[in-house]
Amino acid sequence: MTAPTTAPARAQTSPDWRQDAVVYQVYPRSFADSDGDGCGDLAGIRSRLGYLRDLGVDALWISPFYTSPQADGGYDVADYRAVDPAYGTVGDAEALIADAHALGLRVIVDIVPNHCSDQHPWFLQALREGTASPLPQPSRTSSAPSCGSGSTWARTASASTSPTAWSRPPACPTSADTNKSAC
Repeated sequence: MTAPTTAPARAQTSPDWRQDAVVYQVYPRSFADSDGDGCGDLAGIRSRLGYLRDLGVDALWISPFYTSPQADGGYDVADYRAVDPAYGTVGDAEALIADAHALGLRVIVDIVPNHCSDQHPWFLQALREGTASPLPQPSRTSSAPSCGSGSTWARTASASTSPTAWSRPPACPTSADTNKSAC
């Protein structure tokens, strides 16, 4: 990759860069595959940064690339501090961000704070702790709207008779909403 001579003009001149920015969202799995395994990755994104800059992009919005069972396209995060091996390593993420900044591109990473995978340590801990958990303590019925038919609450895989054996998945059955007070 070649270092830029100048950063994009909009990013340099606007006092509130977001007002005029061209933001390009990248879904890592399908954007660019650097190693030929059929799955896009962080190194693939990194290899295309110059093209994005040349298109006039000011900021890159990267969809989740955290460790995930991938039941919800990476939005079912199992570890917010690790990169899913399918996408690379933390070092790959650091190199991508450094190169983007060198090209005058800002980087926005989708952090998904409102829910996690049912494999995340927070969720597993909440199941173990019962009423002391940070998960909501729902009853079997809820007045919350449902996107489909039936209740918005779902039994967890390790269901018991305890009310803590229920969670409210946002869209995917293997994702669990986090309690706002725990965020």
